[in-house]
Amino acid sequence: MADFRPRRTLLYLPAANARAIEKARALPADTIILDLEDAVAPDAKAEARVAALAAANSGNWGGREVAIRMNGLATRWAEADFAAAATSAAALLVLPKVENAAEAARAVAMAQGKPVWAMIETPRGIQQVDAIADTPGIHGLIAGFADLGKDLRARPGADRLPLLYAASRIVNAARASHILAFDGVFTDIGNSEGLAAEAAQALSLGFDGKTCIHPDQLAIVNRAFSPTKADIAHAHGLIAAHKEAMASGKAVATFKGRMIELLHVAEAERTLAVAALLAKAD
Repeated sequence: MADFRPRRTLLYLPAANARAIEKARALPADTIILDLEDAVAPDAKAEARVAALAAANSGNWGGREVAIRMNGLATRWAEADFAAAATSAAALLVLPKVENAAEAARAVAMAQGKPVWAMIETPRGIQQVDAIADTPGIHGLIAGFADLGKDLRARPGADRLPLLYAASRIVNAARASHILAFDGVFTDIGNSEGLAAEAAQALSLGFDGKTCIHPDQLAIVNRAFSPTKADIAHAHGLIAAHKEAMASGKAVATFKGRMIELLHVAEAERTLAVAALLAKAD
């Protein structure tokens, strides 16, 4: 699995947009994804690739993780994308529209040792997500609900009900393979309340973070995926209650009237670890 660090917000940036890239160096995004795919016109692919490599290799990202999103394996640009990005300073590579384990394995081989995050954006990808997640070298899954919804002919509302099966499949596959899972983008950029609700839903589903398409989305999503003061206090109390119960020889530990087990302690410790990392970053 990829190294442990907060990855609440993953911001897509057009790789050829130098102004956006410079601005991103000061944005509160945990991961920057330099995009060679959807955000780049076909006649600008080569130029964008050069720009992405320059940005990834430049450093000065202030602790932000930098990734590069490739063009899909079926495109004429994929081979050159991987050949260039595999030797760059990018922390990882993102591959869109992964539909099976063979594609995942091919991407891992082309990445030459860099971690790969697979985007799950099609009905076939959902059907095969377990095998994709199990592929050695795949370190994360990213939901691509815009394309998936189109292929399903779904009409999701604010609750995203038609997409919840797919979301749960992605999270379950990631957890079974001990890798990361990220929610898809929220496209209604000016709707901050809708974004907050969707980020809260993503957290409740078990996602590690959420992809973003605009800087204004970062604060809202970061807040949703950051432990609150109440969360931190609860974690400290739960851990203390468990330690006290074990030290006194009790067979069962309880906290606030509920039985707690080692799995609850582990989650509480994870909460405190994330909180500590965020405090250090601030």
